[in-house]
Amino acid sequence: MEEVDYCGSASRVSAIPHTGPALKILAEAGWLNVIITNQSGIGRGYFSEIDYEAVNEELFRQLGFRTEAAYFCPDTPEKKTRRRKPGTGMIEEASRDLGIDPAISWFVGDKTSDIACGKAAGCRTILVLTGYGEDHRDSHPDHIVPDAAAAANLILSNPA
Repeated sequence: MEEVDYCGSASRVSAIPHTGPALKILAEAGWLNVIITNQSGIGRGYFSEIDYEAVNEELFRQLGFRTEAAYFCPDTPEKKTRRRKPGTGMIEEASRDLGIDPAISWFVGDKTSDIACGKAAGCRTILVLTGYGEDHRDSHPDHIVPDAAAAANLILSNPA
């Protein structure tokens, strides 16, 4: 979704164009789409888990697509927990829960913490230039693409 600092209201959600169709194409090809997200706004008391769930519901509505799962970490950056990206705890949970093999998976994100998380878990990584991506080109991803549609095309052309 478009970047909104500490988005705790569904009214502030705006899906990035072409993302929903890109996720659908990946799902139709057999890929699982999973959200792995830091949500320190919860830990800071800016919004509740119920607010976060409402934001997700609005995002899914706008995308026209629902991911297989969404894992979030409410911890603030000062806690540096295993679950908070760049920690790999949420990927480990998704791997266990959904039978995902990180070694043949892709981690797509727009921040250094996304790329570091994916790499630490053994995933191939893609930095998208939407959101914060333009400012994180130096995060050493395996690939850099303009948006989710380009990421989906790259994944489909490099399956394993």
